[in-house]
Amino acid sequence: MGRAKPVSTGRLESRRALVTGASQGIGRQVALRLAAEGARVAINYLRHQEAAEEVCQLVQAKGGSALLAGGDVSQAAQVEALVKGVADSWGGIDILVNNAGITRDSLLLRMSEEEWDQVLDTNLKGAFLCTKAVLPHMVRQRWGRIINMSSVVALTGNPGQANYTAAKAGLIGFTRTMAKEVASRNITVNALTPGFITTQMVEALAQQTKEAVKERIPLGRFGTPEDVAALVAFLASEEAGYITGQAIGVDGGLSL
Repeated sequence: MGRAKPVSTGRLESRRALVTGASQGIGRQVALRLAAEGARVAINYLRHQEAAEEVCQLVQAKGGSALLAGGDVSQAAQVEALVKGVADSWGGIDILVNNAGITRDSLLLRMSEEEWDQVLDTNLKGAFLCTKAVLPHMVRQRWGRIINMSSVVALTGNPGQANYTAAKAGLIGFTRTMAKEVASRNITVNALTPGFITTQMVEALAQQTKEAVKERIPLGRFGTPEDVAALVAFLASEEAGYITGQAIGVDGGLSL
């Protein structure tokens, strides 16, 4: 039997993508969707190597191309190494999805400096380091797509998440500035602000809390990682070539 053909719409055929934090949750589904649309996908992970390997296997089982790109996005040397590894393997990088993120929730009066730094370093500094490392490749080829994963709480605030909301709000400002800096090189930079998405974080909430949250969502349900991944795939495509500097909600109307 021959090699299975990729299930692809062709929108991202020949594109090379790096997705940070791609071993689980939204990042996992983003990686799978980009691959389904024809992109080669580098799966970044830090602690969940087995899960990242599973994502690679799922892509390859459908005839797609994927590689592991382990590394801590908050550490400059590791980011430079992982980006170099991907670029050397594929001759460049076209798409960057800054998805890696962590939470260290606590009311501000109880929040330690370490908890503040950990979240800002991963969620905001990580996007800075990855973007800086990838940009030379995009500038050289005069084409690129950068998509930053912010959050609805960047717009609404959320008690107990001063560090997380600050980082996610910072990503929106970072997105708008970068969009202006690199537009002349045919590189777009956009942010997504997902609401409550059915990831492990949301599934861990008490049932009573889930029901209370759903009552605040006009569409009456939580989103899925597939909802977010569909928008990422569009923004990564040629079809979104005139969209840049935007923070686009995927929240069922929660931020209205």
